[in-house]
Parts: sequence; structure tokens; C-alpha cells
Amino acid sequence: MARINTYILKQLLALFGFFALVLVLIYWINRAVRLFDRLIADGQSAMVFLELTSLTLPWMISVIAPIAGFAAVVYVVNRLASDSELVILNMAGLSASAIAKPVWIFAISLAGLIMVLSNILVPISQAQLHQRQLEVAENLTARLLTEGIFLTPSDDVTFYLRQITAEGELEGVFLHDTSDRTKASPTPPQKPFWCAPMLDPV
Repeated sequence: MARINTYILKQLLALFGFFALVLVLIYWINRAVRLFDRLIADGQSAMVFLELTSLTLPWMISVIAPIAGFAAVVYVVNRLASDSELVILNMAGLSASAIAKPVWIFAISLAGLIMVLSNILVPISQAQLHQRQLEVAENLTARLLTEGIFLTPSDDVTFYLRQITAEGELEGVFLHDTSDRTKASPTPPQKPFWCAPMLDPV
């Protein structure tokens, strides 16, 4: 009986690893392409990209693990049935509950893994990811705010900063905007002709 449980568990774990790897790679590549374009455009290094994407792996695994586990169980049970192994086990005197025992062990282990990911690893990784994103944003802002240089983010805007103090305060800020704001500003609402004048309080 122990050998049969080990045999089915090995198949479940192998197929779970395969499905999880494929799904994580698909999801990770989809997110990594957009993140890579944004970070490279901001002048960040490849190490920052790898660090940020690695911090999203616990969350991705917690989302994908139930799907991969379900697919592994369905595939293994279907293969056991198609190869007539379930019939052989039944003819050997094993009941349906005994055959399903390794599936239950796999399901409970997977539930424990998802619980650890959702309650411990995912909050820690999300907090570190948020902190690193703030640091990257601060570095980008520090590169954009250059002391003593006239910056032109667009053709209509000119920005100048004389000094940044040690406390992070901006001194000598000059902003010149030559864009036409009258085109974008909405017309003020007109007062309806039927509105009665406000009465003075008694």
C-alpha cells in the first residue's frame, strides 16, 4: 500500500511541478516584458529588474498553485484510468478511499503550501516590493531634479531648481509654462434665468 501511495504521489508532484513551471513562466514573461520596458526606459539596471520580478514570484505561485494542482490531479487520474491501473488496484482489493489517499495527501500538502505563501511569504514580498518601488521612484526623481540646470520636459514647460537642501526642500524653484490653457478650460456654468434671487435671512 505504501508503494502505491508513493507511486501516485510522485506522479502528482512531477506533474504539479511541470504545470506550475509552465504557468509561472507564462505569467512572469507577460508581466516582465512590461516591467522591463518601463525600467529600462527610466534608466534602471538589469539587477533592479530581476529583483522586482523575483519579489512578485510568491504572489504568482500562490495564484497559480491551485490551478496547477487541479490540472495535475485530473491528468494523473485520467492516465491511471486510461492505463487500466485503477481497475488493477480495485481488483487487488483496494477501495476507492484507499486509492484516493495519496490524492488527499497531495491536496492537504498543497493547501498548507498556499496557506504559508498567502499569510507569510506574500505579505513580506509585497512589502519589500513596495519599498523597492519607492526607492526606484526616489532615484528617478533625484535624477530628474538637477540643481542649477534649466530642464525642458516638454516644449511648453521650463523648470529650474537652484538648490535641494539636506532636508529635501526645494529652493529657488522656477517654472515657466507657455501652454494655452484657455483651450482646455471649460466655460463657467451659466445661471438659469428662472432662478429666484436669494432672500436675506430675517
